[in-house]
Parts: sequence; C-alpha cells; structure tokens
Amino acid sequence: MSDALKVLYVDDEDDIREIAGMALQLDPDIELKTSASGADALSVVQDWVPDLILLDVMMPGMDGPQTLNRLRQDPARASIPVVFITARTQPEDMEMFMELGAASVICKPFDPMTLATQTRELFSTIQR
Repeated sequence: MSDALKVLYVDDEDDIREIAGMALQLDPDIELKTSASGADALSVVQDWVPDLILLDVMMPGMDGPQTLNRLRQDPARASIPVVFITARTQPEDMEMFMELGAASVICKPFDPMTLATQTRELFSTIQR
C-alpha cells in the first residue's frame, strides 16, 4: 500500500461521505481517510499527510475555503493539493475556488462509479 494515493475526503454529510468513501475504497491504489469537518481534517493531517484532499465547500463551522486557508498557513501542509467538491458550479464560483488555491473542482452530485478514476486522473494532472 506504500505506493497508494493517500486521499483525505472531507464532508459534513454522513451519507455523501459514506458513498464517496465506499467509491474510493473500491480502488486498491487509494488509501483513504475521511473527516466530517474542516477542524477534524486539520487534525487528521497533523498525523497523516495525504497526497490529495477532497474538500466539501459548504460545511458548518469551518467551511471548505476556511479549511483550505488554514492548511495554507501550515508550512508543512501548505503544498497538499486540495480539490473542492461542491454543487456550486457557476463560472464565478469556479473562478473564486481556483483563486483561493484549489487545484481543481469536482461537481456534486459526483458519480460514485467514476470518483476513484476521476480522483487519480486529477492527481496525475496536478502533479505535472
């Protein structure tokens, strides 16, 4: 599992987190952890550094953009690529997410059957 793509999936909605988790765990080349909040995600990355974070935009407490901002303030974690997962897909929203430092955006609702492939493809694109 050492060559596996380490992915942290962050979403406050249990059902969506569970569906995404199952979809991503079906891929033997993905090592997955999940978080239910931005604060929890920041805690997880202190002990486990993912290769990629899939981050919900709209969450109570600390939303996705605030979580990304906090990540970028930590020099040891600032370079982790973050992909927002959101239903907010208007061009101005997408532009704002990219300006905030997102590496990409996955639109909700996502297709569970292709989420793992989409995640791996995004990661390889980001790494180029």
